[in-house]
Amino acid sequence: MTNEASAVDYRTLLEAERASLERQLAELGFGTGTSTGLSYDSNFADSSQVTAERGETEALVAELRSALGEVEHALAKVDEGTYGNCEKCGQPIAAARLEAKPAVRTCIACANARR
Repeated sequence: MTNEASAVDYRTLLEAERASLERQLAELGFGTGTSTGLSYDSNFADSSQVTAERGETEALVAELRSALGEVEHALAKVDEGTYGNCEKCGQPIAAARLEAKPAVRTCIACANARR
């Protein structure tokens, strides 16, 4: 971890983000354990509405799970001592970028080069 990055407790930021994502997934019925999501009334008069809502929920769950995976990856990097370094070029990631997006993998230069 860079000296600049060590001024902020990124583990705490990442753990708070993980808790938030897990809470959101649980509210949607996709928390840890055996839950498989929200249940929908199959007898509801407008089945297309149910289908649309189910699709929206599944898309949101996919986004939340992806974000949770990124947070878990960042926490593993904290444990390994490699957090705060760009995965592309190896240079330190600016503290402002880490504070804005604690699970970010690349520095701004590498992120811009990808576009």
